[in-house]
Amino acid sequence: MKAVVMAGGEGTRLRPMTASMPKPLLPVENKPIMEHVLRLLKRHGLTETVVTVQFLASLVKNYFGDGEELGMELTYANEEKPLGTAGSVKNAEEALRDDAFLVISGDALTDFDLTDLIRFHRERGAMVTVCLTRVPNPLEFGITIVDEDGKVERFLEKPTWGQVFSDTVNTGIYVMEPEVFDYVEPDVPVDWSGDVFPQLMKEGKPIYGYIAEGYWEDVGTHESYVKAQADVLEGKVDAERDGFEISPGVWVAEGAEVHPDAVLRGPLYIGDYAKVEAGAEIREHSVIGSNVVVKSGAFLHRAVVHDNVYIGPQSNLRGCVIGKNTDIMRASRIEDGAVVGDECLIGEESIVQGNVRIYPFKTIEAGAFVNTSVIWESRGQAHLFGARGVSGILNVEITPELAVRLAGAYATTLKKGSTVCTARDHSRGARALKRAIISALQASAIDVRDLENVPLPVARQQTARGSAGGIMIRTTPGVPDSVDIMFFDERGADLSQAGQRKLDRVYARQEYRRAFPGEIGDLSFPSSVYDSYTGSLLRAVDTTGVAEAGLKVVVDASNGSAGLVLPSLLGRLGVDALTINPGLDESRPTESAESRRAGLVRLGEIVASARAAFGVRFDPVGERISLVDEHGRIVEDDRALLVMLDLVAAERRSGRVALPVTTTRIAEQVAAYHGTQVEWTTTSPDDLTRVSRDDDGTVFGGDGRGGFIVPEFSSVFDGAAAFVRLIGLVARTQLTLSQIDARIPRAHVSRRDLATPWAVKGLVMRTVVEAAGDRSVDTTDGVRVVESDGRWVMVLPDPAEAVTHLWAEGPDEASAQALLDEWAAVVDSAGH
Repeated sequence: MKAVVMAGGEGTRLRPMTASMPKPLLPVENKPIMEHVLRLLKRHGLTETVVTVQFLASLVKNYFGDGEELGMELTYANEEKPLGTAGSVKNAEEALRDDAFLVISGDALTDFDLTDLIRFHRERGAMVTVCLTRVPNPLEFGITIVDEDGKVERFLEKPTWGQVFSDTVNTGIYVMEPEVFDYVEPDVPVDWSGDVFPQLMKEGKPIYGYIAEGYWEDVGTHESYVKAQADVLEGKVDAERDGFEISPGVWVAEGAEVHPDAVLRGPLYIGDYAKVEAGAEIREHSVIGSNVVVKSGAFLHRAVVHDNVYIGPQSNLRGCVIGKNTDIMRASRIEDGAVVGDECLIGEESIVQGNVRIYPFKTIEAGAFVNTSVIWESRGQAHLFGARGVSGILNVEITPELAVRLAGAYATTLKKGSTVCTARDHSRGARALKRAIISALQASAIDVRDLENVPLPVARQQTARGSAGGIMIRTTPGVPDSVDIMFFDERGADLSQAGQRKLDRVYARQEYRRAFPGEIGDLSFPSSVYDSYTGSLLRAVDTTGVAEAGLKVVVDASNGSAGLVLPSLLGRLGVDALTINPGLDESRPTESAESRRAGLVRLGEIVASARAAFGVRFDPVGERISLVDEHGRIVEDDRALLVMLDLVAAERRSGRVALPVTTTRIAEQVAAYHGTQVEWTTTSPDDLTRVSRDDDGTVFGGDGRGGFIVPEFSSVFDGAAAFVRLIGLVARTQLTLSQIDARIPRAHVSRRDLATPWAVKGLVMRTVVEAAGDRSVDTTDGVRVVESDGRWVMVLPDPAEAVTHLWAEGPDEASAQALLDEWAAVVDSAGH
């Protein structure tokens, strides 16, 4: 016997899940509903099957093909227009003329005994046998009344409660004899229960009803879809399942990676090659698709997650459905009954309320509160660039495809035949992305000088030597699974705001330039990069007195690329240096705050026992340094800025120092004491860079987080240059770091971050200005309010995240905290 599977339905009530996928392909426990149906047919020997298709027909055909993988023979009957339940079977009449056949819906989940149904049909000599089942609420279905022999007495389509006189409903599964086609008009919409069956009954033809035992769920609504998943997990339906039961009710498919410290409470299912991190909690009735990543601290309960979804740390998903290729970012909440379509982005700390529908390709901004469905707005990222170039999670937000498009857009902003320097840190992710970027640049008629793995300052300096620009890929500091793609201008500095906007525009329009075959760019690997870097550094920075001082220093390369430049630098500097952690460690391209702290403590111990003048620790890309004094005590980054400022200003006695407005005002006292002036800049590193480059009188710049600018050498943060400068200064002053530190007053600056939805950021800043009243207000960056007693607070909205930053300074810790509390309340009141 042949079977007909009806797979033409649109499933409009299931939108947005069915906006880009036909209903029969919706996964139940990671297999399309229709695959469960086909496997049931095969179990009952019905291997020759005709599939009727209409809506998104090609997707169904592409998925199942000729059925060979399932051990079946599938053919397809395509409807040009909707023909109704009977019309679409009539459309497949050619293949069904020879014998009785079974009709079954491709989007209902069941485990009925089809063999018994066929036996019943044959024994009764029926022309049509309707498969019936008992349901608690028959309103959604057609009711069928049968006598004790099973003969159908009456049909009633979708009744009202006043018409309900039975709980046996039509499941849409039929066994039919080919003569039934005589009652179906071709090429017009015809339904079985509305048109054909009443006619057959009128003529007294044998129509029987078979009341089936077993499971049947018409997956027509979101509630029934989520219920069907739970029922399969509970074992209420006899469905085939791939994978292994690792503990009672916890099923894990092949290749899935589940950390032993993840909390799993079955019944649940984790798909193939999914990854569940330590600290994630997955509760009952959750289904995790293939290649899904569940980060630490995420909580899922009754959540149905389709394939290739990223679920960020601390996110909370309850009773919701998440479409494929969607990214759920950190600390988002998705409530009961919500449905998120395919390829959406749910921003950090956003809340999607219960029963909200988010249609495919939408972006929900960080911090947003969504309580109505999002249907029309298109997906569009507000800004490609954040504080550190284009940043995001590797292979979630930053993929090779994005890198190629980005590099193509960047190349389009430059002239054909220009040269671009490319560089990376020592991580595998950066290496893979850089190769994609190089290909895209060459394909856009750009010559590439690939520096490979070099410290960030070396990449900047090499870019400034005759290239039109540069691209550096590095692991985001402190975030090992994220990367930054940084773009440089012809001077090796970060791309200006205007340059970023231009690149953003080309990227958004996708207007990439392509080279003709004869114009493909060249690829070269410059040699002796480190020698030329250290040569120009030692020529530019004053190192007089270093050789005579006989200083001993300990240098920690922290297993990063700074270690690559140290051998040629220390040898020519003529200083007694002990280098620790010089080797590259691919598995640790960045470090957490804890491991950095632990590294500094170890460095301090070595400095103290070696009786060195000081210790310096580079960050993994050689951009920033941290200091340890001669006693092995850590000099905190904000103190290190004041120590370095004091040394430079004492030696120069004039000029300007560039500092961000969040720096303690004690810096002003130190600078003034030695006759130098402070030039306040915004908190953006490129603003510090601009001031250091454009103002000839600048003698120093720093950001209080280990970033130092040595203007006589370059206008960007450079760890090696800061180190050389410091050695020269210490050698000439003959003072130790602790002596310099001791003569500078203590600063008390406190900082706090408050979550602020994007929509209220403007309101927050207006409220802050109004609350300042007649106090002095500085708007260099954000709003800085100065109290009459000299205490100050600064409020600054973050450009890339749904956060507002606050800084406050007072004469002691308590007064700084009190000021911070006062203004945090102002920000909070505006934000809610």
